[in-house]
This record gives sequence, structure tokens and C-alpha cells, in this order.
Amino acid sequence: MWYAIILAGGSGSRMGAGRNKVLLELQGEPVILRAIRAFEGLADGVVLVSRGEDIPAMREMLAERGLTAAVVPGGATRQESVWNGLCALPEAADRVLIHDGARCLVDADTIRRCMESVEACGSGVAAVPVVDTIKQVDAEGVVVSTPDRSTLMAVQTPQAFDTALIRRAHEAAMAEGFIGTDDASLVERLGYPVRLTQGSRRNIKLTTPEDINMAQAFLGSGFPALRVGQGYDVHRLVEGRDLILCGVKVAHTLGLLGHSDADVALHALMDAMLGAMALGDIGKHFPDTDERYRGISSMKLLAHVVSLLAEHGAQVTNCDVTIVAQKPKLLPHIPQMRQNVAEALSLPLDRVNVKATTTERLAFEGREEGISAQAVVMVAQA
Repeated sequence: MWYAIILAGGSGSRMGAGRNKVLLELQGEPVILRAIRAFEGLADGVVLVSRGEDIPAMREMLAERGLTAAVVPGGATRQESVWNGLCALPEAADRVLIHDGARCLVDADTIRRCMESVEACGSGVAAVPVVDTIKQVDAEGVVVSTPDRSTLMAVQTPQAFDTALIRRAHEAAMAEGFIGTDDASLVERLGYPVRLTQGSRRNIKLTTPEDINMAQAFLGSGFPALRVGQGYDVHRLVEGRDLILCGVKVAHTLGLLGHSDADVALHALMDAMLGAMALGDIGKHFPDTDERYRGISSMKLLAHVVSLLAEHGAQVTNCDVTIVAQKPKLLPHIPQMRQNVAEALSLPLDRVNVKATTTERLAFEGREEGISAQAVVMVAQA
């Protein structure tokens, strides 16, 4: 009997999603459900290994879609999570496919090749030839050697084995305190030959926002949808407050009044981001009646908005922020402002623009009663 163990215990930190990346949607369907569906009709059952805090959401999703899988908690490492999955297999499961849930584009042919290899020789691991030149380097980044790429393969999942074999491999690794980068490496340490089978270039692992865009292209919808957002904000200048703009404290006799740090530039930027995704405005998400946000840095609020967009499969591709103030002179501070925003949005510096202007002493900005800011962003959504 064949069983699939699907690993869904990642945090999604490199995705910048603020949640488990396999819960993100790809063309309207959560990534993890796409991964599970790939094994329908091939495996007799599925064990889904999840972070403990995500288990209720996983079970709810499965029930809503009429899918059946045993959901068990993962461990502190990938290896521990696989072991937990192995322990949850029924006794009749004498063959097992171990698969990363973030590889949601795996196809039936790749899975079948792994299974056929196990039937023939006890193991079958999806892999593709390395096409780039690989350099081995030392701690200083100096090249030590250039391996012959004709002998190199990039390993994927699923990795399939006789269940008894992979259990022995994990038990031996635990006994010796060995942590491998994949399950095949544990079997190799037993001295057992591991057979590689043909994988797929489409079988990518979703790790960064760029991977989402690539998956979108593979699914046949071409480039991600592009959305434009525009934001505008105003704050009054008063005594006794710091002047914070794009996360930079600017020396001045007056500061901006607000419930948070009143960073008018970031407020306009966040409104533009939320507007692009039709998610309301910062007043909806960070109301001035909530004491949690009193005096809070707007850089922290921006990080939350970035995560909110990531949950919807979206990321800012570039932004343009205009600050309108008669005083003080902001030109010396703009490089740091751009750097702060670029880091917060995980963008190259050349995709972030911040500029300052005056109103030639006209209107409230010109009378130094307040500062306004405008922002425009482009957002790409998978």
C-alpha cells in the first residue's frame, strides 16, 4: 500500500507572508491543497505534517474540499517532521512518498516514476540535471574547485522508499545525532543505493515571492496581475513631537501629531498598498481608538501591511513617495528613507523613490502648519 507524507510545517519567513506559505493561495486554491491533490489516485492515503498552530486551519480546509488526510504535528526540524509522519502511517503502508507541500506543481508522471523505481529497487528520488556551472568556495568566497556538472543532479521531492528502509535510515540518524538535508541522505548513510528518477523543471519549491510569480506562469496565466494603488495623508505639525518620515528621525523644532509616530510618508505608502488590493485603509487596520498602536513605529505597521499583501499572493514591485513640506530640508535624509522602505518591501533600491517638495509657502504646508504625503505603488498579484 502506498502512502504519501506531505510536509507543511514551514514558517514562510523568506516568503514574507507572516504565515505558513502553504496556506497562501495560488490561482484561488491554497498551495497545500494543490500538493495533496497531486497524489489523488496514486497514493492510497495521505499524512499531512503541519505546525501545531496551523492544524485547525489545515483540517478545516480539508473538510471544506472533501479531502481526507491524517493531520499530525511536525517537529523542530524537517527530519523530525518526516519521522512524525512515518510514525503516523498505518501498518499496511509498505511504500511511502515523502513530499514538500511547497512543491505544489508536482505532476503525476514525476510521482509515478518515483513509485516505479521503488517497486524495482526500493528507492526513487525525483531529480533534474544541473544546468548551471557550480563553484565550490571557501569561507572567503574564493573558488576551491569546479565540479563536473555532468555528474551533478538537483534533487527534488517526492522521495519514495520502501517504508521499512526509510524507517531504518531515520532510526540510525537519530541514534547517531545526524541531521540530513533530505531523506535520501539518510538512506545513503546506511550504504543503501539511492536511485534518482526524472523530475521536472516545473516542480519548483515555493520559497520567495518570485517563486509564486514563476508558478503562476507555469499554470498558464502568464504574468501576474498588476494593480495600482494611490495613497494620501496629512498630519499637523506641533511642538513636543519627533518628526519621523519614512522611518527616519529628522531634526526639527516641530513634529507630526498622531496616534502612532505619525509618519505621514509611510501612512500614504501603506494606504496606496492597501488600496491596490482593495483592502481599505490604515484607519481600518490600525484605528486610533486602539491603544496597541499608540506611539507605535510606522515601520512596524508597514511590515504588517507587507504580510497582509503576501497573504493575498501580492507584492509591491515599485513605489514612488512624495513628501510636501516647507521645512525642514529633507534632501540629506532621502537616501536613508529610500533604504528603509526598500528593506521593508524587500525591493532593490532602484525600485523605491522618495522625493520632497514645497508649496512655495502656499497652503497649510507652506504655512508650516502640517506636512502631507502622496504615494503611488505597483503591486503584482499571483
